[in-house]
Amino acid sequence: MKSKLRGAIRRFGARGMATCGIVCVLICSLGLVSGQQETSTSGSGNRLGYPVSPGVYRTGTKISVTSDLVLIPVTVTDGSGRAVSGLEKEHFTLFENGAKQEITHFASEDVPVSIGIVFDASGSMAPRMRQARAVVNAIVANSNPDDEFLLVRFSTETRLVVPLTSRHDEIRRAVGSLDVSGGTALLDAVSLAIAELKQHARHQRKAIILVSDGEDNSSHMTVNQLKAEVREQDVLIHAIRLDDSQFNSGWPPPQRPGLALLREITSQTGGRLFTVTKVKQLPAMLRNQYMLGYSSSNSEKDGSYRKIQLKLARPKGFPKLHAVWRQGYYAPRD
Repeated sequence: MKSKLRGAIRRFGARGMATCGIVCVLICSLGLVSGQQETSTSGSGNRLGYPVSPGVYRTGTKISVTSDLVLIPVTVTDGSGRAVSGLEKEHFTLFENGAKQEITHFASEDVPVSIGIVFDASGSMAPRMRQARAVVNAIVANSNPDDEFLLVRFSTETRLVVPLTSRHDEIRRAVGSLDVSGGTALLDAVSLAIAELKQHARHQRKAIILVSDGEDNSSHMTVNQLKAEVREQDVLIHAIRLDDSQFNSGWPPPQRPGLALLREITSQTGGRLFTVTKVKQLPAMLRNQYMLGYSSSNSEKDGSYRKIQLKLARPKGFPKLHAVWRQGYYAPRD
């Protein structure tokens, strides 16, 4: 099934339809929401206590696809950020531009990911560097052995420090040796990571994890240019903004424009902005995903951007359900 699913994703990507790779964002259960709305339901539950359906992980399932298949990865987590398995096709309802779609393909599997670590080494990060390094080390330590990583460092300039590698120690060593200086070319750094993943990634699932305070003052690229770029790629972007309350004496902490910028970037891919004060607060990322496939009821080959909405029904005995999915895709063009 994995090889057929990867083939489906490859064909889907070739037609310009967007898919994404990894994980956690608050979703609505028992309601229709867009990728940015947040609601929750409650219950109890799986490997963590909730029921798991044995059918979800059948490896003998055959998936027959066409080039018009739209694939939407969805990640569901509990309130603690742990992946929730055991959901079935009937628990998901998909809508494209408000029109309900028939889910014809369904799978759930843990597959390797190509991950771009985009690390802010600007002067404003100086008091947060120890924490930032710890965050990256935690991500690498909890990754799949088959995952591959690259590291982009940015300050006033952007630089590919470590090309894609499956040698995880290279990432740890490189992050440990980074120094801080200069301004912040955040948008340029994300664009560089996207280009590297597009050209060199070995895995179909691709993700960027941005570690930054979000203050961009040196990029040549604009926010709108980057938004257009990420909409056309199958890369999920999460941002980890280190909480700076420990560096401020006043209360409440001052509002920083970086938060809005990071939310703007991540929202385009269905990713999430995480603000953490301790490494242990990091959610479980990049792992078990549900892959939903459908043939659009809109057969027009007009190249338009089509918005995806998701309705999730919480099964009895499950806990709070949080999910993330890509907001939409570009239809093929004749």
